[in-house]
Amino acid sequence: MKICVAGLGLIGGSMCMALARAGFAPEGWNRSPGPVSYALENEIISAAAEKFTEYDVVFVALPPRAAVNFINSNSFKNGAVVADICGVKQYIAREMASRRRNFFYVGTHPMAGKEVSGIQNACADLFDNAGMVIVRDDSTDAGALQTVRRLTKAMGFRLIVECSAAVHDRKIAYTSQLAHVVSNAYVKDAEARGCLGFTGGSFQDMTRIAGVDENVWAELYMLNSENLCGNVSSLISGLTEIKRALEAGDEEALRAVLRKGREGFASCRAAAPEGEASVTLLK
Repeated sequence: MKICVAGLGLIGGSMCMALARAGFAPEGWNRSPGPVSYALENEIISAAAEKFTEYDVVFVALPPRAAVNFINSNSFKNGAVVADICGVKQYIAREMASRRRNFFYVGTHPMAGKEVSGIQNACADLFDNAGMVIVRDDSTDAGALQTVRRLTKAMGFRLIVECSAAVHDRKIAYTSQLAHVVSNAYVKDAEARGCLGFTGGSFQDMTRIAGVDENVWAELYMLNSENLCGNVSSLISGLTEIKRALEAGDEEALRAVLRKGREGFASCRAAAPEGEASVTLLK
């Protein structure tokens, strides 16, 4: 199986390394030449990709709009599998369905990453024990889906979640995008400065992802704005409850709000709702 990874950043580079560890010889392409040179020098890829019609599988590790432009601007092998790894899925799915394709499209989203970017930070074990979301619907080719499942397992992922593009975007708005929004807002408080010696694990958890690339994340937020706006509104409502109890000096009301949060924490660790997503543990 001949594999290409288009986009040699943190995720794309790590995919190449994980695939190489599994015995494949991935080739790579990038919009700028620097990461390709780095990948070749460090044996992250076996060769620089030139003609995409040579590959059985192409992983597109680019931001959403760039991913769509890349796919629409290039030719692929008849019957190839083309899989993006973007953090939004409905936008990509709509674009892929907008014209006839000679390849099989599968949407994926690796649930792993770092607060730093670039191929220099890529590593072969980034996906070990992580989850991979695979988007499927009635148009998804069964053979292409099986190929992506096989490669997901080879890269070290521990579980696969399969769902629709709509479910993916709704869940990711809450589990990923909202967390980044909260972290961004949290560090804007003047008290964030001069905290040396006052911080523990909770501060580190809240601030770790505040330093991500705004160009990448603004695009993801805008392409999933309806879901994310709903989550932000819900968060504001929850914060307002706490603020009102504090302002009123109502300790009993505050306990009630905190109790509701504790109970919510317990329930949020339950399995995905039946019918919305299927979860497969990989052995």
